Amino acid sequence: MSPLPWNELAFDPQSPTPIYHQLHQRIAAWIQSGRLADGARLLPTRELAGLLGINRATVGAAYEALENQGLLKAHVGRGSFVCSAARPAPFDWEQRLAGAPAERILPQMFWTGDGDSINFSFSRPDPALFPLPKLKRAAQRELAAQQAAILRLGAAEGYPPLREYLSVQMRREGIAGEDDELLITSGCQQGLDLAAKVLIRPGDGVFLEDPVYPGARDLFLAAGAQVRGIPVGAAGLSISELEHELARHRPRLLLVTPNFQNPTGATLPPAARRELLAVAARFQLPVLENDVYAGLRYRGTEPPTLKSLDRDGRVVYLRSFSKVAFPGLRVGWMVAPRVVARRLAAAKQLTDLHTDQLSQAVLYRLAAEGVLSEYLRELLRQGAARLEAVVNACRAEMPAGVEYLEPEGGMHVWLRLPPEQDAGELLGRARAKKVLFVPGRFFAVSRPHTGALRLSFAGLTPEKIRQGVAVLARLIRQQAPVPALLPEGGVPALV
Repeated sequence: MSPLPWNELAFDPQSPTPIYHQLHQRIAAWIQSGRLADGARLLPTRELAGLLGINRATVGAAYEALENQGLLKAHVGRGSFVCSAARPAPFDWEQRLAGAPAERILPQMFWTGDGDSINFSFSRPDPALFPLPKLKRAAQRELAAQQAAILRLGAAEGYPPLREYLSVQMRREGIAGEDDELLITSGCQQGLDLAAKVLIRPGDGVFLEDPVYPGARDLFLAAGAQVRGIPVGAAGLSISELEHELARHRPRLLLVTPNFQNPTGATLPPAARRELLAVAARFQLPVLENDVYAGLRYRGTEPPTLKSLDRDGRVVYLRSFSKVAFPGLRVGWMVAPRVVARRLAAAKQLTDLHTDQLSQAVLYRLAAEGVLSEYLRELLRQGAARLEAVVNACRAEMPAGVEYLEPEGGMHVWLRLPPEQDAGELLGRARAKKVLFVPGRFFAVSRPHTGALRLSFAGLTPEKIRQGVAVLARLIRQQAPVPALLPEGGVPALV
């Protein structure tokens, strides 16, 4: 048998396609082109891994994919053999999907762990605080009162009672004006998606905070936007950097989270908000305000929203129940000038017809009966205690050189490690101690943020927070030079 062309194989570690899948694709192409004939024996996984300088498990995963595809047959004690004649070559979806958005799935390490793991990865309320009995009664009452009507198709703009309730609330807060309309969405994520569909076209520039919520960055990238990051500091988005970049580029949209920005927790001061709107007016820049953490202030004074300060109708406002109620019900809303709101509603109707009617009805009943207000008071009390726990633990435990922001609310604390330390390397050691967090590079736009990390504290008890921060502090002091534990492939979509 002639030598197999293994020396031709090369892998791109920066590709969003995992290494095992790159290997699987190359061998499959050889088999389907006839370079590897039926009956040819492949190298054992250990031998091929050593030859290629990759992990044996990576080769094993590639062989398994080939076997599932019907191109390989493994025989215990004999090895793996080509069997391309066993079935026709499958449809080449990889080629068809060339140029499509890459897979950006949250790595499994962030979602799993033992029961005693301390997971700082989740940006969400603590499910233990959910008022489940009251939620169950509200759902039962809605079904009893409306019967099958609530299960029928509804309006794209939203469930009328909830939409009216929120419209009144938005007018009371000075957010909705006479020329604005409100649209119910399936969470803020759909609001971002609708904005991308309506407000930009492929090739348009979009300015984002840097670091930023990856679900926003990846969404605009998938829409074909040219994204550019504007630095975020302790006082939120840098207005001077924004102005500097606007003098050089002409984006179609600016996305900003003025309150408890994800991942830094920073809040834009009132004066900076007015300055941002003045700069946006000078450069004729629309602003998308993501206020997903509204209502989660534990101390200090609530600044006015950009939308309430807007005098020329350039701000589109996003908000959600996800962070102050139940993230799984997927109900949010947008407030926009009427001409924009109607375009957004038309795009939504094409996307999903309407947001789930029963979820909207249940949330309306809970809000109208005061249950959500009561729940929010407890959420604020718990959130304040948890924020205090993480800040105090950082003060007490973190070694010199670690910097961190002290937000007045929200769900996150942003840490910067001492120079030359890498958050991915730290994650590798922390996971062995059953502590998880999200490294800063996952939030990057134009800057790497490899020496930073996000601690999301809202879903952990104060005791767990203190334990987790103490573990991280010890590991930072040790600075052990072990390889980073980060997944192959693309950047994940996080919340």
